[in-house]
Amino acid sequence: MQDIPSSNHSNNASFDSFKQVRSSDSSQTVTQNKSHSTGAKHQTAHIRGKPFSCSECGKCFNNKSNLDTHHRIHTGEKPFSCSECGKCFNSKSNLDSHKRVHTGEKPFSCSECGKCFSDKSSLIREKPFSCSECGKCYKNKSALVVHQRTHTGEKPFSCSECGKCFNRKSTLDTHHKIHTGEKPFPCSECGKCFHRKSDLVKHQRYHTGEKPYSCSECGKCFNNKPSLFKHHRIHTGEKPFSCSECGKCFNRKSTLDTHHKIHTGENPFSCSECWKCFNHRSALTKHQRNHTGEKPFSCSECGKCFHQKSHLVVHQRSHTGEKPFSCSECWKCFNRKSELVTHQRIHTGEKPYSCSECGKCFSQKSELVTHQRIHTGEKPFSCSECDMCFNNKSSLVNHTKKHI
Repeated sequence: MQDIPSSNHSNNASFDSFKQVRSSDSSQTVTQNKSHSTGAKHQTAHIRGKPFSCSECGKCFNNKSNLDTHHRIHTGEKPFSCSECGKCFNSKSNLDSHKRVHTGEKPFSCSECGKCFSDKSSLIREKPFSCSECGKCYKNKSALVVHQRTHTGEKPFSCSECGKCFNRKSTLDTHHKIHTGEKPFPCSECGKCFHRKSDLVKHQRYHTGEKPYSCSECGKCFNNKPSLFKHHRIHTGEKPFSCSECGKCFNRKSTLDTHHKIHTGENPFSCSECWKCFNHRSALTKHQRNHTGEKPFSCSECGKCFHQKSHLVVHQRSHTGEKPFSCSECWKCFNRKSELVTHQRIHTGEKPYSCSECGKCFSQKSELVTHQRIHTGEKPFSCSECDMCFNNKSSLVNHTKKHI
């Protein structure tokens, strides 16, 4: 057998000695682990530079102040309160971010598009998926795919009941409830039920009076976003809905639908009292007040009541002196649009009302009605003193002065 070199003996001795030390260290570590349950995590934290660990969940931090802030998640402590609204936060940085809601400050701006944000996290949230058609950006690809269907018109989800198609599955699921009659979202105020939670939220604003959407132009508030969009068109003058029959344009589809009935002659809403027909339900409702005598709109200044809200609005201008309709030719102002339209005919010379008997034309319908009495011989205004009759009121007024 070959002799083992002394150097190897020396190396083995050193290795045995090292093993004893490691064994001693290991047993010492086991003892420490038994006495300190989180010791292993703590040592790892030292290696990573996070020496402060949470006794509740073991999460580690690189400084004590961060650990103290984290502890408040477990304790529920929120020592920082907003002086504006009283809302409380568990860290000062969260309070500072919240205060910007009140001040409107947006100190974090995007270097690409210049858009500003009130907190850094909103800026950091990337939207890497952009639409090649309109440039709108999304956080995930699936949202972009759904959006692109608005451009392509693709509707891959069809209803097995009626065949109607939709561009997203959630919309199809909501639609299904029409067939099943399912309305799982009831209003706690009136008991009315809805297919969708969003419809319930909108409905509840009628009870609370909440109008969270305000117009940036005039400050008028609305309880839903579509109503605000429709209102904006008053300021922009946009009228995207045009009549295929006469080309007249409207800022709402519902107004166009009502207008279409002029061409079709359709008047589906009839009065049960006099059987007069109307092309819009709201017109029927207003008409029925003539039979009931209902005047639900009262003036807060003088108490006078009106059948329609629009009549009240016009009346209130007599108290405020407001005349919002001005003539572009002479700048004369009027408190109702119809008066402005009639006045403008002085400048244009337009006389749209013609007499069927003699062809004479007039700028106002009331003038035509008065004129036609010459042909009919009608004299509806009689003097209470001598029973003399006249075909217009002004002639009667002039006549009565003779009796005074």
